[in-house]
Parts: sequence; structure tokens; C-alpha cells
Amino acid sequence: MTDPAPILLRGSTDPTVFHDAVWDRVFNHRRDTSRVPLAFCAARTVADVVAAVEFAKTRGCRVSVRSGGHSWAAWSVRHEALLLDLADLDRDPGPRIEYDELTKVVSCSPSVTGQELNDFLIAVDGGTGRLGWACESITAIEVVTADSQKLHCSETSNPDLIWAARGAGPGFPAIVTRFHLLTRPLTQIYQSLYFFPLSAFRTILQWEIDLAPTADPDTEIVGVTSHFPIPSHSGPLLLANFTTFKPCLSAAEAALSPIHASLPVPPLLALFCQPSSLADQYAQQTAANPAAHRYCSDNVYLANHLSDIPARLEAVFAGLPTPKSAALWFSMNPVSRRAFGGRDMALSLQSDHYVALYAVWEAEAEDDKCRGWVRGVMEGLERDSVGSYLGDADFEVRRTRFWSEEAGAKLKEVRRVWDPEGRVCGFLDRGDGGGVEGLANEFEWGGE
Repeated sequence: MTDPAPILLRGSTDPTVFHDAVWDRVFNHRRDTSRVPLAFCAARTVADVVAAVEFAKTRGCRVSVRSGGHSWAAWSVRHEALLLDLADLDRDPGPRIEYDELTKVVSCSPSVTGQELNDFLIAVDGGTGRLGWACESITAIEVVTADSQKLHCSETSNPDLIWAARGAGPGFPAIVTRFHLLTRPLTQIYQSLYFFPLSAFRTILQWEIDLAPTADPDTEIVGVTSHFPIPSHSGPLLLANFTTFKPCLSAAEAALSPIHASLPVPPLLALFCQPSSLADQYAQQTAANPAAHRYCSDNVYLANHLSDIPARLEAVFAGLPTPKSAALWFSMNPVSRRAFGGRDMALSLQSDHYVALYAVWEAEAEDDKCRGWVRGVMEGLERDSVGSYLGDADFEVRRTRFWSEEAGAKLKEVRRVWDPEGRVCGFLDRGDGGGVEGLANEFEWGGE
């Protein structure tokens, strides 16, 4: 039997030990250390989660939750709250991952990383979804509520909570202790990569936009600028990246060959239909997001009706504040043109064009420059947007829409029903004062 996890109190724990417990798993070294939790608990069991909620009720404080710890703005670190860290939940002696061969549903705790889950599914010949939104694959969850109840939630049991789990993000009004996820077969992965000078930006981005509606539906289309290590070239470049998921090389070549044949200008470097893997994709992400760095991110869904997107984005994508920063355009089309997988869920906002900024730097002295770049770009784009994706947002900096009007109103009601006292920390907005109401779900200018 596992011993109960200790709850570390700020006032009775060595300051260095407490600080390290709070911040060591926050990857972003741009940190607001004025936010100091009241207590910290590294839960190992669901009973520990229940005990932490009971502690918070007794102390009259809130509970903030950290699982992956990868939010750009460190949403889990909240002033005078109990920080409940789930990195060790259900991991003794190892991560408890279960797979049902009949239903193709895998279950795991929030302590399991995507890479661990993929490795497990590959080993059992399962898979991971690649089309649409990941939250569409949530079939059920197990939670501890704000009043410390343990519940199973699905479309037939506590359906409003499963609805919220599919798109509420940090505004979910309970603590998830286990996910049940529908898997899909894992195919092979191939990529075509084309590197261009920024002088070709408008031509290449328009080419990608025009390709998206009719390209092979198993192919992801991305345009990103950064400082890529291309021989005999310095400075930022535009990468047109086409990633396809196919059962074999010949199928991948069939998907990528029409794209290759339609290149509007010669690239500086072309890599056609190169084999890749999930491990390779994770390695690329690790390289693009180095440890011990400072980060700032924001994003918009640009409206579908805009006809001059390359012209609007050219200066943005050329103006990176540091060599490690990046600007990304991701084609959501054709996924953005269908219903959300037939699911009734909080996620309710998307467009054909996802644009995200990732400022990456090392020195605190560059904070104003890098954060100012992100904020300035967003000020120039936000009125052309239909809203934003909350995972790459910072609610303290900018108001925008994250859900449809109907879904935003429903989410507020779900939060009122399941957490009427605001026990579980929700959205970290300006002053951390959103409480039970959560985000206004309106644009910075008030939705005029």
C-alpha cells in the first residue's frame, strides 16, 4: 500500500525545497515568481488527490493542477493555492496504461506523456489519432470534483463534464485522474521539406493555401519561418513542410508527388518523401523547444474570407526577434470544413488558417523585445481573426474568443454547477480574478 503523499506547507518547508517543488517542472524560464502557492502536493494515488482537495476545503484555498507542466504561462502556479502535481500519479512501479483490444480504447493517468503513450500503443499494435482534434478521441474520464467526489464521466454518465473535457482546457471544473482515449491504427510517416528564401514568402504561402483544399487528406501542410541550419545560408528561411501518414512508401509518393511537381519556384533545398516516425517528430519538437529558455506564445485563427493572407503575414514571419524564435502557419483545411467529429463538445472554434508565434530566448534582458514582438503582431492580426486556440494563449495578456458564443455560455454554466465556489483554479486571466465565471470569451476590443 502506497503511503499518503505529503502536503508541503510554504511556511514550514525549507524555502529552497518549496521553490524547487513549485518551479522545477515548469519548462519556461520566464517566470512570475510573485505567484507563490500556499502548499504543494505531488499526488501518487487518487486518494492523494482527494486528500488535497479536502485540505483545500479546510484551509479555504484553491487547488491548481499540473500534469504535463507545459503551458507557456505556467497556469499551474497560482498565488495562495495548493499546487497539486500529477507527474507521479499512478506510476508505481511504472505508468499504468491499459489497452482494450476489443474497443481500441486506451486508458492512462495525466502523468503519462504523449510519447510514453505512443510507445506503449506501438508495442501492443494500437495507435494514435492523427486527424481532427485530439479531444475528439476522449471517450470517458475519471475525475475528483471540487467537493472531493470520485466520478466516472462519459456521454451517458455526467455528460456535461465529458463535454467540458473536450475543449475547456484549464477551465475544466474538476481534476482529471484518468483518461479513456479512442485509438487509431498507426501508419508510416513521410515528409517532403522545401526551404525557401523569405523573398519567396508570398508565392510559397499562397501555393500552400491553394493546395490545402484538394491535397491528400492524410497530409498536413505547414509553413514556418525560423533560422534553419541550411549550409551556406544564414538568417531566417521559410520551410514548407508536407507530412503524410500512409501505409507504405508508394502511397506516400502518390500523395506527395503532385505537390512536388507543382513547386512554383525552385527551393534552396528540397527533401522529397523522406521517411519519418513519431520518435523523429518528438525529436524535432525537442530541438525547437530547448530547455532552460524563455518563451512567449500567442496565436489567431484568421478568418476564412481573407484573400490576402500572405501579404498580411510576410512582415510578421520575417520579423523574428531571435534566431530560435518561429512563426507558423498551419492549414486546418479540410478538417476545419467539417463538423467536430460528430462530438458535442466545448471545442467549437476553428478556421482554415492557424497562425502562431513562438518567441524563444535566453536572457531576461530580451524579455521586453520578445514579448513586445508577440503582442505587437497580435494587435495587428486580431481583428482579422475569429478567435484563438487556448493552448498557445496567455489569458493575462490578451482577451479573445476561444469558443462559440453558445459553447462559451454553456461552459460557464458547467463551471457554476460543478465548482460553485471556484475551488479548482481555472483560467489565469488578468489579476487571476475570473473565478467561477471564467473567461469573458470576447475580443480585446469588446467584440464590436
